[in-house]
Amino acid sequence: MKSRVQILYLIIDLILMVLCLYLPYIFKYNPDLIHRLIISPNPAVLWLPDLGQHSLVFFFWAALILILLRMYNLYTTDRTISYLDESVLTGKALLLALLPAAAAVFFLQIKIFSREVFILQTASLFITLIGWRIFKRYLVRRRVARGFNNQHVLIVGAGKVGLALAGEIARNRYLGLEVIGFLDDTLTGEKGGYPILGRSENFEEVVRKKFVDEVLVSIPSERDLVARLIMACRKLGKNIRVVPDLMSMGMEGVKSGYLGRIPLLEYYNRGLHGADLLLKRSFDVVASTLALIILAPVMLGIGLAIKIDSPGPVIYASKRNGKKGILFNFFKFRTMHENADKMLDELRHLDETDGPIFKIKNDPRVSWVGRILRRYSLDELPQLWNVLRGDMSLVGPRPPTPNEVVKYEDWQLKRLEIRPGLTCLWQVSGRSNLTFREWMKLDLFYIENWSFWLDIKIILRTIVVVFKGEGAY
Repeated sequence: MKSRVQILYLIIDLILMVLCLYLPYIFKYNPDLIHRLIISPNPAVLWLPDLGQHSLVFFFWAALILILLRMYNLYTTDRTISYLDESVLTGKALLLALLPAAAAVFFLQIKIFSREVFILQTASLFITLIGWRIFKRYLVRRRVARGFNNQHVLIVGAGKVGLALAGEIARNRYLGLEVIGFLDDTLTGEKGGYPILGRSENFEEVVRKKFVDEVLVSIPSERDLVARLIMACRKLGKNIRVVPDLMSMGMEGVKSGYLGRIPLLEYYNRGLHGADLLLKRSFDVVASTLALIILAPVMLGIGLAIKIDSPGPVIYASKRNGKKGILFNFFKFRTMHENADKMLDELRHLDETDGPIFKIKNDPRVSWVGRILRRYSLDELPQLWNVLRGDMSLVGPRPPTPNEVVKYEDWQLKRLEIRPGLTCLWQVSGRSNLTFREWMKLDLFYIENWSFWLDIKIILRTIVVVFKGEGAY
């Protein structure tokens, strides 16, 4: 089945590449082709000058694209890869194939090759090959989420990490995994809505009876047990993966490696340093400046709507804790009626969060325009000025209030090590539907695993989430 799928993907790519490479060339020399085909009863023969030389370049270019797509494993359906990651890999393959093709045209002095045609071919290749892969992944995810070819997963260990693992599998149905239960040496009954199927000594029996496809081990500290499970899986022909208990280690980075012939897991603090901070700040300044210029008419319209809807200032300013806990003026469009702060004590008992923050759905203090602004996060646009000033970054943990910070546990203070952000990892991972503790863990994960590419992905995912209006209130 995998071979047939790979052949199908290859055929689709070939068809799209033929269309993208030949159509701009054909229409360049036959601009009235559509008119002749539709209206003229006797359409003239196509004029295709230097077809042989063009075809030689096309063949070379297409061959490079196919080779690079294969190198990036884009003829498989990896369920774990995101839309964005697959699009980026496809873009990289097309870009790397473009350079040798352009060099061949230049150095071989193929003067008949039109730059206009070359640009159209390049643009159409990027749009079609990336676009169809997005569509393909959508169809695959939809089918897998409905149960197609799902794999039964057995989790060994029903503790904190095991439950978190089961939760991630439930939230990401497109992975095609289905938790059939836990094995645990200390617990019985069920945990997290999944049955505990026995103890570790029942492993082989459970794997056979429940038709387990993959085993996930969430107790790496039990080395003898893990070794026995690995040997049992080898005998049974099952896949096994061991999950490091990152949550108990502050969500630090982890990577695998070898010391001689001995495999090792390295835990490290990624953090932000020197050149990283300079790159991040430079991007913040450029992006926030452009955004303020482009969005100025939108912000002006929002200001007028707020003024018309309810009395009070357009911009709401409050004190927030920034990097190292330093206080700064935090700006946003006013979404509540005047004197909303004075009503807070009366509504405190309705708080729907599990931490020091206060948040409720259908907050009576929010104005009609404010609800629309909050749903699509438009109330946050003035924070672009905070970003430009250096109080905030485009991406980072959301800035807390001083009242929240005094209630933080020691491990939660780590989120104040960097500038707060206009958007963050938890805002693209559930937003207000997450618990306070989950917010904290995602913020710490971001700090420990920062990269410029991670910032770009969060920004792009934020745009999608904002348009959908998911989890915001």
